[in-house]
Order: sequence, then C-alpha cells, then structure tokens
Amino acid sequence: MPQPSNATFTVESAVELAVVERSGFVESRHIGSAVVLAGDGTVVTELGDITTPIYARSTLKPLQALATMQSGVPLRGAQVALACASHVGSLDHMDIVEGMLKAAGVKENQLQCPSAWPQDETARNWLIRTDRGMSKLAFNCSGKHAAFLWACTENGWDTHSYLEPNHPLQQRIRAVIEEYTGEEIAHLGIDGCGAPVAAVSLTGLARAFSRLAKAPGDKNSNARAATVATSMLDYPWAVQGRGEANTIVMDELGIIAKVGAEGVLVMATPQGASVAVKMLDGNVRATTLVGLTLLAAARAVDIPGVSSVLEKVVEPVLGGGRPVGKIRLGHAVSALLD
Repeated sequence: MPQPSNATFTVESAVELAVVERSGFVESRHIGSAVVLAGDGTVVTELGDITTPIYARSTLKPLQALATMQSGVPLRGAQVALACASHVGSLDHMDIVEGMLKAAGVKENQLQCPSAWPQDETARNWLIRTDRGMSKLAFNCSGKHAAFLWACTENGWDTHSYLEPNHPLQQRIRAVIEEYTGEEIAHLGIDGCGAPVAAVSLTGLARAFSRLAKAPGDKNSNARAATVATSMLDYPWAVQGRGEANTIVMDELGIIAKVGAEGVLVMATPQGASVAVKMLDGNVRATTLVGLTLLAAARAVDIPGVSSVLEKVVEPVLGGGRPVGKIRLGHAVSALLD
C-alpha cells in the first residue's frame, strides 16, 4: 500500500536493524530501513522501505554548503567543513564560525539559528565563566547559517529572510538537492535550526553522497563538490567534534559520514559506495553500527578497520558503571555477514 505524501515509511515496511541487550535480555529494538549503493549507483543491499521519503535533516548540510559555494561564497578549508557540520560547539568551532561572519560582514545576532549551550564541556564552562551565556555560535548548525548569510552578502540578497523557502539561496539549495539525489523533493518542512528541510528517499540520499564522495577522483565532476568531500575528510573534527562518531569514522576510515537528527545517517567511500540509514524511533545510537556493518558486508570498507572504529563509537550498555550488555545488530543486518 502506498504511503501518504505527508508521512515516512511505517513499521510494517521496516526491519529490525539493531537491538539493545541488557543482562542477556533484549530491552529495546531499533526498527528502520537502510540501503547500500555501489559506486555506479546500483542497489547492493535493500532493507525495509528505501523509496518512501524521509526528512534527511542535517545529512543535507554538505549539499547546502555546496549550494552556498556555487553562489559565490569563497569557503576554504575548515570553513567548508563547518558549513557541513553538526558540531559540538567547541572553542575552535565557534572561532571559525565567527571568522566566517566577519568575512561576510555580518554580526552574530544576524544568525537565525537558536542560541545554545555548547555540547563541548570546555566551551560551555568558558561561556559560563565569562558570563556570556548561551550563544548562536554554539548551536550545532551555526556554520551552515554563517555560510547562508555569506551567500546573501556576496549576492546582495536579503539577509533577514534567508530561511524563507522562496529566498534565492533556498531555491538554489533545492535545485542542488534535487540534482544530487536525482529526485524531486517530496515535502519541504522546517528543520530544528529554522532552515527548510527536504524529504527525499534513502536511495536518493545515498545517491547524493555517492556523487559527492566520488567527486575528488573524477576530473569531470563539480570542483566545488570535490572541495566539500575533501574538506570533510581533511577537517573531520570540524564536521562534528573530536571523539565524536562522524569524526572518528572520517579520520580512521577515510569515508565521509554525516549524521542527521531523528535517526538518519549517510556515509560514502571515495569509490562511491554509500549507505543511508533511517531509524524510525529517531535514535541515532545504533546508526553507525548498522551503516558501517552494511558497508563491510558489501565489501566496500575494510572489516578490521570497521571493527576498530565500532569499538570506539558504539555506546556501552552499563549497569552500576560496568558493562552489562551491548547494542548489537538485528537479524536483518547480521544475516548479511553469514
């Protein structure tokens, strides 16, 4: 039965991707869908519903960053990575975003993302100690918003309405998303930061990241797309934060990785193999486990390297401060390893 146009896929069309086991008892189940594409775009693995749209949330940031660069924003190095980031608000993150605003000729109060306390403890303590309080710079999407404002000042566009869907920048972003996913946006909503967020299929999302990841090795590709992929890998700490899952994956495996709110994750290798995952319960804790395992099962990444990374990024299940269980693969995924 087709899904309504205003809803993502259902439990009935999903599979069990992971479970949480405590003291030998399965306590929770993560139901969702996932797809793996080969470098040529063919579907290698299909688990659950991979065609019904999902809100891609922050996984769209590299495409949004690409649209700002195609609008004339001269992002360089770590600035590119910050435009793609869902960052923890470290002092380094905030410094780079502040520099982006200065280069654009705008002020922090022109950012239309919310103010926030940093996830990074050192930065949070500094804001408290200096009586600065919550900051827009510390919000995880501040780099994206700084790039948005910079695009406005480069083109003489209105800086007050830059989040409106009919704004010239948002129209360009929509075009880039549709170009790279290879499909029309099914629904447009409002993301947590206030920016428009597109609903696309898991297959389209995986396709977009495949194209981005292959760009540095393809002389016929968009040079700015190549810069996005290269910068994410050159400055992985900027995309999320030191010790965070996406950063570790990029740093140790050399594949681009981007998490999104509500249980979304997408990753891609330089050869274009890609995986996109959506957990229906919105929890991201098992997404890296599932995504990397699916890439390993498709022989797109090195299995020993994946094992090493998973030891660092999969949350332990604790009782009294000691391990009493684990997050493990659901049967739909583990069966692919047999």
